Amino acid sequence: MLTKKEYSKIVEKHSGKSPVIKDTLRAFFVGGFICTLGEFLKKSYLSFGLSEEIAGTTVSITLIFIASVLTVIGVFDRIGQFAGAGTLVPITGFSNAVTSPAIEFKTEGLVPGTAAKIFTVAGPVIVYGTLSSVIAGLIYFFIK
Repeated sequence: MLTKKEYSKIVEKHSGKSPVIKDTLRAFFVGGFICTLGEFLKKSYLSFGLSEEIAGTTVSITLIFIASVLTVIGVFDRIGQFAGAGTLVPITGFSNAVTSPAIEFKTEGLVPGTAAKIFTVAGPVIVYGTLSSVIAGLIYFFIK
């Protein structure tokens, strides 16, 4: 049986060097593009006469819709492979995390498949995101 150190050496030997600079730039530019698209949409919605609040909500809905459609047709996964963390801009990443299991388990039926599995990826994000925000809020409360 291999020790942890021996296993790590084998993995290191067979793994290539990670192109950190290239990966970081890809994530930065794709994530930046998604945010820029959001800003463009917001300015467009504001120019149509929507209020600031309604324009912001409409941008969120639009980005969720675009990410869901791109997930359904298989494009979002290719963008994710190219950009890595750049696609994890919260609203599009969350949309993908909900849409992917819904598509994957649709053959099992609406309730036991789609409805039961839709939050398999996003559920833990919601739980631990909520928990960490409560902890941060409590820390802030006691510091003030």
